Amino acid sequence: MNEVWIILLALLAGVLLGTIFFGGLWWTVEKGLSSKQPAVLFAGSMLLRTAVALTGFYYVSHGDWRRLAGCLIGFVLARSAVTRFTRVSTESGALRIERGGV
Repeated sequence: MNEVWIILLALLAGVLLGTIFFGGLWWTVEKGLSSKQPAVLFAGSMLLRTAVALTGFYYVSHGDWRRLAGCLIGFVLARSAVTRFTRVSTESGALRIERGGV
C-alpha cells in the first residue's frame, strides 16, 4: 500500500482515538457532576480512556514514527473538534451545550 495512504489511515485512526478519548472525558464530566461517587467515575474513566488511546497508538504506529506522528496529529485535531462541539454557552443566563457551534 502507498505510504501516503497508510499515513492518512493513521491520521483517521488518530481522529477516532481522539474522539473516543476527549468525547469520553466530556461524558465523564457531565455524569460526574451528578454522580454519588465522582472519584470512582473519574478514575475509572481516566484508566479506560488512557488504555484505549495508548493501545490504539501502539497498534496504529506499528513501529513507524511517521504513522505515530500521523495518529498524533489526528488525535490533536479530534481534541479541537470535540472542544468546539461541546462548547458551553451562557446566552440568556442559562448554561447550555452548543451542538456544532463555532
